[in-house]
Amino acid sequence: MSDRRSEESSGDEPSSSISDEVWEQFLRDSDRDIRRSAPKEPSARAREVTGRLKERKGEPEGWRTGPAWREMNGRAARRRRAWAVIGVPLAVAVAVVAMRPSLIPGDPFGSTAGTDTATTPLPDESTTPTAPPSAAAPDTPTLAHPFAGSPALRWADGAAGIVLPKATALGAIPKDRVELALQQTRKLLVDANLNPEVVAGGRPEAALSVLDPRQPDVLDDLKTSLRSPSKAHDPLFLFSRFDPKEVKPAGKVIKVRGRITFAKGKFEGVAVHADYTFVYPVVRADGSTEVTRTIVRRVIDAELPDPVKYRVTPGRLTLLRFDEDAGNSSCDSDDGYLHPQFPSQTPADSSAPSGPSVDPYDRSRDIAKEKACGTVSRT
Repeated sequence: MSDRRSEESSGDEPSSSISDEVWEQFLRDSDRDIRRSAPKEPSARAREVTGRLKERKGEPEGWRTGPAWREMNGRAARRRRAWAVIGVPLAVAVAVVAMRPSLIPGDPFGSTAGTDTATTPLPDESTTPTAPPSAAAPDTPTLAHPFAGSPALRWADGAAGIVLPKATALGAIPKDRVELALQQTRKLLVDANLNPEVVAGGRPEAALSVLDPRQPDVLDDLKTSLRSPSKAHDPLFLFSRFDPKEVKPAGKVIKVRGRITFAKGKFEGVAVHADYTFVYPVVRADGSTEVTRTIVRRVIDAELPDPVKYRVTPGRLTLLRFDEDAGNSSCDSDDGYLHPQFPSQTPADSSAPSGPSVDPYDRSRDIAKEKACGTVSRT
């Protein structure tokens, strides 16, 4: 083999001193390096994974995916119960007290008498109640006194009843993130249950704005329920709404009782637990002055996950559970509205509900365990 340099040189240029053996070794090494650096045909498994990633247009599955969304089938756990009211005679409430006289002394909710004036507000709820409030003195609600005869008479008015605990750091989770989780939960509760426009059937834009759009199905389901209510998509799961053609508020006050707690969540964020009861006095929209009340209790578990570890929208809440328990509302309606019954009305359905009689003011009940439609002992 001739010397490559000598072949390419001209005239008087000296020939290369590289031997044929060295040159051959150079060629072999170069060929090996080229083969190593050349693109390789991917395996069938590699092609499959690459295809999935292109379809997802995001990170591989399992990396920063949303908190337990697969475990939740893309949804938060949610339940709804409605309790019809048929009659609600005074004897029922009296019988409850007669059977459990211990409910009267030392009751944390106190008792009421007469009209809803000159009453002392209850202190904020600091622990989970262990018994229902004692029976209030019998009194008929009126437009002037819509909470007369109700244990809610001494409850807080509106948003003043949603008192946030003092935010503190949770280990590595700073205080400001805890405060944000609490404020977002309060915003959700206020708009969903106390906003006059929402209560009158309007769209809860502020409540929707705090929920994470990246949580599969939840926000889409809620929007569907507001647009096209049905048994499967019921806005009452999370929002208190009345049909303005049927009823209107009896005054401007909605009574509120409950509490919020927080802890470190299972998704490295701030977990918030909210348990509140809302009391809505209403009259018929036809001009009648007869007042009745619908009592709605909501239990919500939400979390503000760590956006560094999970693919979530920073500052938005992930809903994990939302339960609703409505007292004095039709059990069979799926039109997205609460339908209270008035004492003077005869139930449209003559068949009695199959469930038990319950006290809608009893905040010691575990509403997650109750399923059947029944009656309320008082409103």
